[in-house]
Amino acid sequence: MQLHGIHHVTAVTGDVKQNLHFYTEVLGLRLVKKSVNQDDVSAYHMFYADKVGTPGTDMTFFDWPQTAPEVRGTDSISNTMFRVNGQEALAYWVSRLELNGVQNSGIESFAGRSILRFDDPEGQRLTLVDDQGAAFEGEPTDHTDIPVEFAIRGFYGVELSVPRLAQMEPIFTKLVGFSKVTELPSLDNPNQQVTIYGMDGGGPGKEVHVVEQSGARAAFLGRGGVHHVAFRLKDDEEQQAWLQELTRVGVRTSGLVDRYYFKSVYFRISNGILFELATDGPGFATDEPLETLGERLALPPFLEPRREEIEAGLKPV
Repeated sequence: MQLHGIHHVTAVTGDVKQNLHFYTEVLGLRLVKKSVNQDDVSAYHMFYADKVGTPGTDMTFFDWPQTAPEVRGTDSISNTMFRVNGQEALAYWVSRLELNGVQNSGIESFAGRSILRFDDPEGQRLTLVDDQGAAFEGEPTDHTDIPVEFAIRGFYGVELSVPRLAQMEPIFTKLVGFSKVTELPSLDNPNQQVTIYGMDGGGPGKEVHVVEQSGARAAFLGRGGVHHVAFRLKDDEEQQAWLQELTRVGVRTSGLVDRYYFKSVYFRISNGILFELATDGPGFATDEPLETLGERLALPPFLEPRREEIEAGLKPV
C-alpha cells in the first residue's frame, strides 16, 4: 500500500482578509474554494491552489479569529514546503518577498536543493524549494502578475517536529509506508538531525522531513500553525483498503468522512500531529465552473439548506 504525496495542508489564520491578500496577491495562488469549516460553520475555510485546484497544490486555512498565536514547539507540523522551478525562480521570489516587506532567509542549500525560507504575516513557516524541473501535473495560475515560469507549482513536502524519532519511526516506515531517503544536519541547529522520508518514489510533492527536537516543549496550535496534513489516495477503493488496514492494526480513525470535494480519513500519529488520507476526486469544479472558482461561498449539498443562516454569520471577504 502506498500514499502518493501531499494532497493538501490545512493551517489556521486569525485574519482571513490579510490571509487572502497574502496567499493570492503576494504568493500568487488562486482562491479555488471559499467555503466553511464543515464541523464549525461559523468559520471560513479558504482553499488556495493552482489554476485548476489540482490535488497536491492546495493550502487551506480555517479562519479562527479568537485563537491565540501558535506557540512553537515539538510534536507539530512545523513547515510547509512549496516547489518552484529553478534558481531564477528563487531569485525572483527573494525580490518579490522583499518588495512586499517579507523577511526571508535568502537562497540557501539543503539536501542538494536550493531553498528560500520565510514566514507569512501570522508566522506560518514556509519554504520554497527548487524542484529542478521535475514533472508537474498541475497548471500554474495566471490569475496574478507573477510570470508563469516563476509561479509556485504546488507542494514539495512538509516538515514534522517530533520529540523522539525512535518512537515515531515505525509509524512512518511501517504504518504509512514512507521510505527513508537520507539523514542530514538541520540548517538551524547542526546538532539536530533531519530525516527525509519519501512516498511513491519520493521527490517533489512526495517528501516528509522529520526533525527530532528532544527536550523541547510541545507546540500549542493557534493562528500561524498547521492543523493537519493530508496525503493523496487515487480513489475510493484505495481509501477503503487503507481504512481497513488502519482498523486492523488498531489505529483509531474518524471513519470515512465525505467532504464533497474529496473523501477523507483522519487519524492522529501523536497528540499534536493529525494525518488525513484524502481522495484526489471529485475535485473543486464539482459545484462551480473552473472559470469562477472561489468567487462565491460554496457549500456542500448537506449545508446548502442553511445558506442564509451561514452567510449571516460570516463577515464578507
